[in-house]
Amino acid sequence: MSTLLLDNNLQEIKEKIANGERLTIEDGLKLYDTPDLLSVAQLANHVNTEKNGDNVYFIQNMYINPTNVCEASCSFCGFKRKPGEEGAYTMDEEDLLKYVSDRWNDNIREFHIVGGHNNEVPFDYYLDTIRILKKHYPQCTVKAYTGAEIEFFSRISGLSMKEVLEELIKAGLDTLPGGGAEILTERYRAKMSPEKASTDQWLEAHEIAHGLGLKTHATMLYGSIESKEERLIHMDRVRQLQDKTNGYMVFIPLAMQPKSINAGLKRRTTAYDDLRTIAISRLMLDNFDHIKAYWINIGPQLTQMALTFGSSDIHGTLIEERISHSVGALTSQGLTREELIYMIKGANKTPVERDTFYNVIKKY
Repeated sequence: MSTLLLDNNLQEIKEKIANGERLTIEDGLKLYDTPDLLSVAQLANHVNTEKNGDNVYFIQNMYINPTNVCEASCSFCGFKRKPGEEGAYTMDEEDLLKYVSDRWNDNIREFHIVGGHNNEVPFDYYLDTIRILKKHYPQCTVKAYTGAEIEFFSRISGLSMKEVLEELIKAGLDTLPGGGAEILTERYRAKMSPEKASTDQWLEAHEIAHGLGLKTHATMLYGSIESKEERLIHMDRVRQLQDKTNGYMVFIPLAMQPKSINAGLKRRTTAYDDLRTIAISRLMLDNFDHIKAYWINIGPQLTQMALTFGSSDIHGTLIEERISHSVGALTSQGLTREELIYMIKGANKTPVERDTFYNVIKKY
């Protein structure tokens, strides 16, 4: 490896990477603490290039949030509403189909579905949402319901999480998104999302899904009360499950957005933290093929920079993203295929349009 280190304290980590050895949480803390961000980037770029060459992946997809009614009170969320509150909604079949048809184009390959934990409707509502979409758009993959939602469905239905997932798969579920993970430590969850699935329950939902043949996604919502060590513990926990199941396709670090669009820049993550966290994710998660730079949260230009910090995926077109924007994301709600291609080529990388499972649709 030809990486020229400016911080000699990273030499042992460089040697581990060159020898294919797994980094420890202590190594991760060194990567967070070093002032030598460009060396961290070089190391991550080397690992990513070994795995993916200069390919950068994207998908043409559509976000759907069928309901914003939620029993939980996560401190970071601006999307949720209580039953009867102004702005609360729950789509019926007509609403759902109109929402999709108004935004549809024939290149969309995936529906990305997450929403509130709405206990005003039965589990069948969530099954029917998938059935309706599969009936009218059978060519599209359904990526639906977080690990936290799977646990919620288990509670409202009286079914085990395995039974919940089996019913969802029968309805047409293809994969789980990575949301609901937040930070996988109980200290964090007790303060930030106490009514949602525990660390073990979120991991269990994905482990069961992997056992049923689903490939899934993993996220990490960083930039609030968590310590750097907790971020690394989170990475280690999904890494351990990946060792066991090989069921994850991609890891997505998500930068926390301020709860109000007027909250001020001081509450946003810094560009340095965003790029460093993407790079460290690439170095820690040796058993993941892809690290995603989520342009919705960090912006297109920083996403472009992230392509030399270990990222091999920039997500997709989205059409209309609501959840991050409800808490102050400053990006547009969607990008065109041409804009994504331009972004990737501008970083001297090869744009690769993919399906949900990283099968290549077209190289540009």
